[in-house]
Amino acid sequence: MVEERLDRLTVGAGDEAREIAIRAFPGNSPGIFWLGGFKSDMRGTKAEAIAEYAKKTGRSYMRFDYSGHGESGGKFEEGTISRWAEEARAVFERARGPQIVVGSSMGGWIALLLARMLAKVPAENASIKGMVLIAPAPDFTEALMWPALSQDAKREVTEKGFWMRPSAYGDGPYPLTRALFEDGKKNLLFDKPIETRCPVRILQGVNDIDVPYRRAEARLLLCARRRGADAD
Repeated sequence: MVEERLDRLTVGAGDEAREIAIRAFPGNSPGIFWLGGFKSDMRGTKAEAIAEYAKKTGRSYMRFDYSGHGESGGKFEEGTISRWAEEARAVFERARGPQIVVGSSMGGWIALLLARMLAKVPAENASIKGMVLIAPAPDFTEALMWPALSQDAKREVTEKGFWMRPSAYGDGPYPLTRALFEDGKKNLLFDKPIETRCPVRILQGVNDIDVPYRRAEARLLLCARRRGADAD
């Protein structure tokens, strides 16, 4: 039986320091590197299912919680796309050898940002061999979340700096911050072709309420196919 190990990594310095929880076990290459979604944690159903797959196939597997999520430290309301992408890069540096990066929802956005960062400065120990993006949601703060807010909610975000969004999962409301939306604009990907430098497989359900498949079909798949990706 493969034993999964829990480690912790400090990302950032000073007031920006936060402790990131990482779960990993060794195995064959290429390994699998998991990137979860917004308000999701690494013990979710998809992450656990992939862990079981990795164990059955003998592959290494690494997953982590973004700051303000799950077992990691930090405050959720301090989270931004840039902040979470920085954490993904720091954890990826701990991987060894080629990796299949699997990103779900927001994790798809983070995966593409990670590929962009590594294209500029490759990781010393690991590389992206391929990607699997599950209902990927690049640019969701600007293209999906902001348009869906009521005028009152937008006013609170703009004037107060946050709005408490009711949760559909019974865990209480959580803040959507002005910093999250402003930072999201700095990380938009759909304004240019997306260069992954690796094969990409995109999984998108047609009944997905949070990430409409028409948007993925019209934009993300077009950008991906320019670089030789596949889509289902």
